[in-house]
Amino acid sequence: MKCLRPIQAVILMFICSPWLWAQTLSTRPAESSPPFPNSVPLPAPASSIPLTVSAGTPLKVALDQEVRIRKVGQPVHGKVVEPVYSFDKLVVPAGSEVNGKVAGIDGVSKLNRTAAAMNANFSPFRQVHVEFDELVLANGTHIPLQTVVSPASQGVLQFVPADVKQNTGADAESGNIASRKISEVRQEARRQWDAAMTQLHAPGKMHRLQRLAVAQLPYHPQYMDSGTSFNADLQVPLDFGTEVLQAGTLSVIGSPPPSGSVVHALLVTPLNSATTRKGEPVEAVISQPLVVSDRLFLPQGSHMKGSVLQVQRARRLNRNGQLRIVFHQVVPPDGIEQKVEASLEGVEVAKGEHLTLDAEGGAQVTTPRTRYLTTAIAVALAASSMSSDHDHGLQSGSEGDPGGGAARGASGFGVIGTLVGALAHSRVVSAGFGAYGAAKSVYSHFLARGRDVVYPKDMSMVIGLGTRDSKPN
Repeated sequence: MKCLRPIQAVILMFICSPWLWAQTLSTRPAESSPPFPNSVPLPAPASSIPLTVSAGTPLKVALDQEVRIRKVGQPVHGKVVEPVYSFDKLVVPAGSEVNGKVAGIDGVSKLNRTAAAMNANFSPFRQVHVEFDELVLANGTHIPLQTVVSPASQGVLQFVPADVKQNTGADAESGNIASRKISEVRQEARRQWDAAMTQLHAPGKMHRLQRLAVAQLPYHPQYMDSGTSFNADLQVPLDFGTEVLQAGTLSVIGSPPPSGSVVHALLVTPLNSATTRKGEPVEAVISQPLVVSDRLFLPQGSHMKGSVLQVQRARRLNRNGQLRIVFHQVVPPDGIEQKVEASLEGVEVAKGEHLTLDAEGGAQVTTPRTRYLTTAIAVALAASSMSSDHDHGLQSGSEGDPGGGAARGASGFGVIGTLVGALAHSRVVSAGFGAYGAAKSVYSHFLARGRDVVYPKDMSMVIGLGTRDSKPN
């Protein structure tokens, strides 16, 4: 019996082997270790954004020295007068140097040459084209540029304070806050402009008088004065690397901007009261980020959309044009469209434009009151040449009135008229000069077509915001 037990064990093993081979080993899952009691969660990874100045962005450049126009290809030099941002970072500070050259000099049409000759100007103005091809930052970095350059307004941001009505309670407090913010922006814009202008080589008073005297000569050279401004639109983007952004930086982008906020913007849609129609869309791009209490609400590149609310073209009898635009939407880069109440607080205008803004941002060209004085003087000079005293002086064989003849000649034909009127002792010549000057003054100041309101592309603006509600696109 004892010898049969091993044999039975072997037989039993063979019988149970298929069942044993069919079994698979399974690994017991590892137990997760309990968290370390003092562990700190890892911070969320910071995002990065490229710092790129996109194509089409204008560089506001002003010449820092006088240039006498001689030939195509002569060098010109200027400085950036308005800072350039990418998202929320300053990438091109005001004062950065820009190098370029004279790219072309236009001819003068026969009509314009004849009109200039009638005013004793035989060196009529010729349009000069400039291109800028290099940007030099304060740290010495040279960045090549490809630009399309156009003349800019030869002036600064002009602000017209709104006529704030006397309110009480919360409305009055809100209006006071908005007025203070607008005043602060006005002062900061003026400070920035003054700081930029101090970097230019402004000519002295005596030099300006000399240039004015030379410009009155029949033949004179043409200059581009120091401070002459241009818009240099980039044709190729500028890359300034990337910026690391923490989550908090983006937390309020897309939120309604605080009431009373003020933004700097550049006009994308050119406007002219002679051709623009009521209801046409208007678009602008924010050129400087809107940061309130260290929180970024609107980065550079946000768009503002609006429309033409009122327009009136210039008409005869020296009636000037009018233009009123309103912005009612702001679109941050995330595409969330927000309805806003916006008021135009300031625009960049050329010297001598006499453009005014009313309390609602409407623009109108005003005619200077000096037109009455200049026209009265011209008419008085013409009348004096036909008076009986003037005739008696000529008939008596006297020398006449050289001073009066010079004045009448100046009113008609500038320097040449002054010389001829003073030297030619002729009633006909003197009366002719006087009558021509008086007629020209009356026509240009009272009978001719008035001036239209012109908002060129890339015009700088300051816009006040007051948010109502928002909606997605």
